Amino acid sequence: MPALLLHPASSAGAVRRIDVDAERHGARLSLRYALSADLKALRIPPLAPTRPGFDLWKHTCFEAFVGVADRPAYDELNLSPSGEWAAFAFRAYRDGGPLDDGALAPRLTIQRESDRLVLDALIGLDRLSSDYVRAPLRVALSAVIEAADGTLSYWALRHPPGRPDFHHADAFALRLEPSGDE
Repeated sequence: MPALLLHPASSAGAVRRIDVDAERHGARLSLRYALSADLKALRIPPLAPTRPGFDLWKHTCFEAFVGVADRPAYDELNLSPSGEWAAFAFRAYRDGGPLDDGALAPRLTIQRESDRLVLDALIGLDRLSSDYVRAPLRVALSAVIEAADGTLSYWALRHPPGRPDFHHADAFALRLEPSGDE
């Protein structure tokens, strides 16, 4: 499992490490985020039933950006440890908006221990775009972590130069080939 990198302008605070794994299985994308930290020093929303949420990126949230390799369009998924989720579609860099479709709901499993939080998500790629099922994908994986004092830290597989920007093309550090088991 690769580790997400802290943005140079952020402070890790209570976070020791965030590991992430992404795998493709036919029309499904499987994600695992493992946050190792002093969880009492972080704002982690309480677990609730899986449901759509709003402004999840303003608090502790795990994110995935998925698009067909070599195309400007992409989708964004926000996955909160509360069980809430949100999806967005973009035609190009930050040109888009929310997807309001309950059929997109990822299957989320959240496990919390004293110093570790694990969020597993299973996402139907075909529900986001039929093109995602058979095409090579470019993927950006990231996290926003909120400290108890409200300070946010930004984590990603790769950060572009400048301010934190998970939408930037340089953040799409992972390529996933079709698995062949559609």
